Amino acid sequence: MEMIRKNLHLCFLALLFAATILIWYAVIREDRGGILKIAFLDIGQGDAIYIEAPNGNQMLIDGGPPRTVLSALRKVMPFYDRSIDMLLVTNPDKDHMGGFVDVLKSFKVGEVVEPGTQSPSATYAELEKTIAEKSVPKILAERGQTIWLDKKHGVGFHVLFPDRDVSGLATNNGSIVGRLVYGNTSVMFTGDAPDNIEHYLVLLDGKKLKSDVLKVGHHGSRTSTSEEFVGFISPTDAVISDGLHNKYGHPHQETLATLAQFGVKVFRTDQLGTIVMKTDGENLTVLK
Repeated sequence: MEMIRKNLHLCFLALLFAATILIWYAVIREDRGGILKIAFLDIGQGDAIYIEAPNGNQMLIDGGPPRTVLSALRKVMPFYDRSIDMLLVTNPDKDHMGGFVDVLKSFKVGEVVEPGTQSPSATYAELEKTIAEKSVPKILAERGQTIWLDKKHGVGFHVLFPDRDVSGLATNNGSIVGRLVYGNTSVMFTGDAPDNIEHYLVLLDGKKLKSDVLKVGHHGSRTSTSEEFVGFISPTDAVISDGLHNKYGHPHQETLATLAQFGVKVFRTDQLGTIVMKTDGENLTVLK
């Protein structure tokens, strides 16, 4: 009997010790020290970008193709975190939103931001059905909106496009385009927006497009990343999210040549895997 009591006592102490370690792990993990993290996830041929603000709020811009994003998220999120504040669908093509069905089923999601374009695919229909079943509020993106991730620190996603009803447009043409801004650092996200939309934004915003990082449009396709657009953004770094040996030949040589012409350093998920950037609002560092 005495031995049983002793063993129970030791088990209790072990559990208490494990709980203490877990609590301190969470405390240390949640202390972000004013850092904004942006992880361009390696999900093959598609887009998925995980953003974690200094206050802990999280946004996932696109979810990649089906059955890919959850394993990538496990590498950048703490294992005990089962919620994501916001999902943003730049366009309803499968390689941008297919994984969101899995995310909605695995995480508690606060809101979903959509461009207003529609897709006839079964994957898109399943996404909309899941959003409705989970009673997740939907926001329609519109130029002039600021989607705040951390208002205290001034971290916001500024929507540049759409500026109209895009329900009748092709999915790429209606892509959400916006700048993620934190202090003096910024990242431009363009979804699959083609060069005609880029030209339109140059006319609207000109030098206001200036950003430190360009998330290259349409996985490096020659249909996006025009010289004019890159010139006005004037990025130091660019990220291309594409699959290894993908059937589209992304990124196209024309796109790589344009970026090289402006001296932009290019990071590719097909070569590097997940690419993580961190910024304190003044300096932006690429960890991979």
